[in-house]
Amino acid sequence: MSVRVLTFDELDARTAYDVWRLRQDVFVVEQRCPYPDLDGRDLEPSTRHLVLPGEDGELLGYLRILDDGSRARIGRVVLTPRVRGHGLADILVQAALVETRGREVVLDAQTPLRRWYSTFGFEVAGPEFLEDGIPHVPMVKRA
Repeated sequence: MSVRVLTFDELDARTAYDVWRLRQDVFVVEQRCPYPDLDGRDLEPSTRHLVLPGEDGELLGYLRILDDGSRARIGRVVLTPRVRGHGLADILVQAALVETRGREVVLDAQTPLRRWYSTFGFEVAGPEFLEDGIPHVPMVKRA
């Protein structure tokens, strides 16, 4: 299984649709967090979309990397529900860390996932906060 790293302009229409559908299904519907997912950052030339397709081409997972100036930001980490718990999120995060090598990387982790993110070298970098009613903690991986 290999992760595809794409700019917005490299996303074909079907892949883009699958990405936004998965993000909507999980973040808006499953987690019951109506929020403006299409925030304009997907379009930025420096944004990288990491797509994990299955053998049949079905989208299994996704995350995006944003350029926040001196550091990179990982966000929108998501897997289709039926493949959770099989290590696929590890593959996505490891690919993101290859893409961001040499840079400080930040993310806002859902609090129950902070230990998992720490296995990649992330450390809690501030107090817990609520985002869309879900507890999160800011985390950083130093360059």
